[in-house]
Parts: sequence; structure tokens; C-alpha cells
Amino acid sequence: MLAVLLGTASAVCAQNDARDAERLIKALEVKTGHTVAEVGAGGGALTVAMAREVGPTGRVYSSELGESRIASLQTAVDRASLPQVTVLAGATVATNLPDGCCDALFMRVVYHHFADPVTMNASLFSALKPGGRLAIIDFVPRGGRQAETPDDRDEGDRHGVSPETVAAELKHAGFEVLSVERGSDRDFMVVARKPS
Repeated sequence: MLAVLLGTASAVCAQNDARDAERLIKALEVKTGHTVAEVGAGGGALTVAMAREVGPTGRVYSSELGESRIASLQTAVDRASLPQVTVLAGATVATNLPDGCCDALFMRVVYHHFADPVTMNASLFSALKPGGRLAIIDFVPRGGRQAETPDDRDEGDRHGVSPETVAAELKHAGFEVLSVERGSDRDFMVVARKPS
């Protein structure tokens, strides 16, 4: 029974990865040859999907925090045989990406962990080329009420962030917010652009 449940959970995760990859590729207008970065890549499923989309002439930067997570991410990239992917050590207040390197940036279920979104958003802004796009997939708190300060957004019953807060913080950083899309249940996607 446990094997069946684990297999079902794995299939649902794979479906969610495929769905989110498709949403992100469309929202970010990713094309062959583009340079894309994923901040907080987790197991690397979306990084792998993006690398296949940009092809061998493109580049994907993929970041994670902590040595063990970085090693796991590197293993996933190596298994997929994708030399166009560079795995980076992330930071809590910086992307560690070169300035102006990316056509697009994205993250999934990461933004609400930013204790200092002002500094992190400035780093995201710097990493994008003029006209580059940013997509953030995240979720609202279960009760609908978010924490009063960013450093409490990843705790307790206020775990999450509202799309309105994300959009406002991105505007404050200089981004143009292009769309706010509500998904099923609690998830949402905010798409923004660095002005040309």
C-alpha cells in the first residue's frame, strides 16, 4: 500500500512539475538560446525542463542553499546530461548571478522565504537584462492572513505570501508587473518585467 501511495505522490509531483514548466515557459517567453535562471531550484525538475527548452545554445543558472542541496541539484543536472546548466550556491539576500546575464528568472515556492525582499528583489533586478522577465509561483497563507513582517512569512498558520504583496514589492524594486494569475487552491503566479 505504501508503495502505491508513494508512486501516486510521485506521479502528482511530476504532473505539477510539467504543468508549472509549461506555465513558466509561456509566461517568461523562453526561446532557444535564452539565458534563464531558477532561484531555489530544489530537486531541479524545472531547471531540467528549462534547459531542454533553451537548448544547447542557451544557458540555465540554477541555485540552491546549503551544500547538500547544491550537491543533490548538481547530481540531477549531471544525470540529465545538460552541459548548458550551471549550478550556483545561492544566498538569502542575493542571487549570486552576474549583472545583466538573464533573459528570464523564475522561482517556485521560494519568495515567501525571503526575510529581506527589498535586497533580494534588487539582486533579481540586477541579474536581468533590460526587458527581461521574472515569474514567481508561490502560495497564500492557509487562513488568508499573511505575517506582518517578511521574516515571519515562512512560519505557522501565516505561512505564505499574498500575490498583492509580491506585486507591490516588485513594483517597489522597479519592476513592471505584467500579470497576477491565481491558480487552483492557494497558488498564484506573478509575472514582471525589468523595463527596457
